[in-house]
Amino acid sequence: MYAGWSGRSLPHGHQLQKHEIPGRCGGKLLCGHARTRARPHSKVLAVVPQQQAFQAAAAAARSKRDAKPGNWFFTQRGQQDWVDAIELREPGEIPELLRELGIKYDPDRLAQVLKTRPGKVRARAVQITASVGAFMARLLRDYATGSLEQNMHKRAVQLRELLTKLGPSFVKVGQALSSRPDLLPKEYLEVLSDLQDRLQPFPTTLAMAVIEQELQASIGDVFSQLSAEPVAAASLGQVYKGVLRSTGEVVAVKVQRPGIGDHIAIDMLLLRRLMGVIDKNQTLITQPLVPLVDEFAQRLFGELDYIQEGKSCEKFAELYAHVPRVRTPGIHWSATARRVLCMEWIDGVKLTDKPKMDAAGLNIIDFVDVGIECTLRQLLEHGYFHADPHPGNLLATTSGDLVYLDFGMMSDAPQGARYAIIAHVIHLVNRDYEAMCRDYYTLDFMDPSVDTTPIAPALAAFFDNVLGSSVSQLNFKAIVDGLGGVLFQYPFRVPAYYALILRSLTVLEGLALSADPNYKLLGRAYPYMARRLLTDPAPQLRASFEELVLAEDGGLRWSRLENLMEESSKSVGYDASQLWLLADWLVGESGRTVRKPLCHELVRLIDALVADDVRRNILQRTGSQWWADRLVPVLPGDTETVPRARMLQQSLQQQWGTNQSLSQGNTNLAAIQPEGAGQLVANLQARLQAVMPRFREILNTPGAVEIRAELTKGLVERSIARAIRLVFNQDQSSAQSQQLGRRPQGGLKADVGRRPQGGLTADVGRRSQGGLTAGASQTLRRL
Repeated sequence: MYAGWSGRSLPHGHQLQKHEIPGRCGGKLLCGHARTRARPHSKVLAVVPQQQAFQAAAAAARSKRDAKPGNWFFTQRGQQDWVDAIELREPGEIPELLRELGIKYDPDRLAQVLKTRPGKVRARAVQITASVGAFMARLLRDYATGSLEQNMHKRAVQLRELLTKLGPSFVKVGQALSSRPDLLPKEYLEVLSDLQDRLQPFPTTLAMAVIEQELQASIGDVFSQLSAEPVAAASLGQVYKGVLRSTGEVVAVKVQRPGIGDHIAIDMLLLRRLMGVIDKNQTLITQPLVPLVDEFAQRLFGELDYIQEGKSCEKFAELYAHVPRVRTPGIHWSATARRVLCMEWIDGVKLTDKPKMDAAGLNIIDFVDVGIECTLRQLLEHGYFHADPHPGNLLATTSGDLVYLDFGMMSDAPQGARYAIIAHVIHLVNRDYEAMCRDYYTLDFMDPSVDTTPIAPALAAFFDNVLGSSVSQLNFKAIVDGLGGVLFQYPFRVPAYYALILRSLTVLEGLALSADPNYKLLGRAYPYMARRLLTDPAPQLRASFEELVLAEDGGLRWSRLENLMEESSKSVGYDASQLWLLADWLVGESGRTVRKPLCHELVRLIDALVADDVRRNILQRTGSQWWADRLVPVLPGDTETVPRARMLQQSLQQQWGTNQSLSQGNTNLAAIQPEGAGQLVANLQARLQAVMPRFREILNTPGAVEIRAELTKGLVERSIARAIRLVFNQDQSSAQSQQLGRRPQGGLKADVGRRPQGGLTADVGRRSQGGLTAGASQTLRRL
């Protein structure tokens, strides 16, 4: 496979052939007996001069009668007639216009230039009007007879065929519509997602003439080898494999289809006029269509400027070169012009070619995971992302790199929208549908004047039905399809960048599902989201972090915090040192809302862990679980907290390289008494300083002082609660002993008369003023 091209590969019969020809000198084709001295021979396709190209095009036009009337446009002869060498001559202002529109789209400038071509515009208008009018008539008939729903799939197929017959401009329009759930119902979206162009490769003679005209040099001057046939072709151009004469490097040479710029210019003018008529005369669609056409036209004209595409490729590489295993082809500017793009050739396999992927030992899922990570970084870090994400634009190399191709259509996500998308996911996790509705203002889905409150029940009806499991277990396409139904019912206007994002992620999930039916895109995307929430200091993401980990009552959802920590470590490029950014925020003024509930949860974990260590020590020394539970009462929640505390301690031990517990060997009863709380916090602080030197930097901040005070206070309160429970249990046991005349089941015999192996005395026969027997008080002191 080649680099820098995403069109369909040609049939097997198209072989790469090379021909020996002399070089050119002075613009003339030299033969072997030429009087002028020729440069060394080049292995390139024999080049036909531009005059011969025009003659070939005219001859093909005269032969169009040999083609079937309905298919003529899609044959090579039809293409030659359509081209009629139009862009080889590029009359009038069209070349300059295309350059301008590729940089900044101006519909008024487009209309002004095309006034010089009334015949072409009128002929194309008749063709479009007749085709679209016939389709609209069918829709109106369905509406009049009440059969819109019944015939929806049939009409969707007819629309796909109509757009295909109207040519590459309308194929592109259909592909864009396939990701717009706010404009079309689900049936249309699914049918249009399969839309492909049917254009045949244009003659190589024309391609060679375009190269020479654009580069202002002969083929032999630039390339020492060039394939006789294109290796791939699509609606806007086709690709040849060659070797640069200057460097000997193997390259992919992308050549724009002659006449395509002129054709697209006329189509965009007419499409804009048509949408203007629709905007003025219909109320079914809640958003104006002309701005959508302008936005689409801007991207489409940008694709026609290969210089801009080369710059986009280099910008993409610069922004995302740090992403592991992501690669882009290099651009050879010496052989690049507006309609010719020369790129590095990279051998690889399309992700859609499963047999070749399997034969090369390449795992589709592995490369999709890389693509998801890169897509999320494009969207949520710099906002500059690949906007034409069909599978043909991705190659897998045997070295494990994922190669991105075709940078003609790029897009930007606004800064505010990047954070709003993450917030939207958090609100979905929390099932906060009213907050999701408010997100639509930030995402520019809805005009601020529109009340989104009535939309919340529709969101709840859909998501409550599919959120039976965690969000990470959901199928992304199922969410997009279901949410699309909601979007179509209400006055949403999905921004173009968001539609492209949905399409990109849906394509990646589709690739993965072809290899693993159980693949969950959201589950694979979560590690990146978790890492951003933990390490990104942006205030917007800190707010989303708070929403995720804080419960409605202000308590901490510790399980979610644990999950964030665990999942973030799975993200590509995870760096644990980045968590200090979270620590800095936590001890700062902005972290106050999380600080107190975090301290409360840490108190529970530390107290439960130390109490369990003391309880185990008593059990080891006495052999009696009854005494262990009696002297160190179990508080509410301890049973659930201890396993989590053990897991946290184990994780810290692994990071610190030690087996020492948080209690640091202090497992006597003093460790859980009020006076021991301060010492326990001090010991923990000293331990953190020893294993994490940077911890010293934040110790004296007001937030850190507050955390120490909260931990000490909380541990004291917990120790007092245990003491009260101990006295209460003693009172109950004494009362039961007096009533039953014997010790509670599991107690020690009173006539032991000596200290047991565990160190307990047996003189527990009389009460002290504090409610405990003197023997029990002595036992507590010894333990």
